Amino acid sequence: MSQTRNPEQHINEEPRNDFMDLMIGFGGFFGVLFLIFLVGVVIKLMIG
Repeated sequence: MSQTRNPEQHINEEPRNDFMDLMIGFGGFFGVLFLIFLVGVVIKLMIG
């Protein structure tokens, strides 16, 4: 118990690129919305 842990070491933290995760999230959400938009346009053109 004489061993003290420094909280600044971040032993359990996984090395991740937060900016890349954010861009993938935004890109995926934009892709889903764009797909919904395209389906709506196609349906509108088929109906008249």
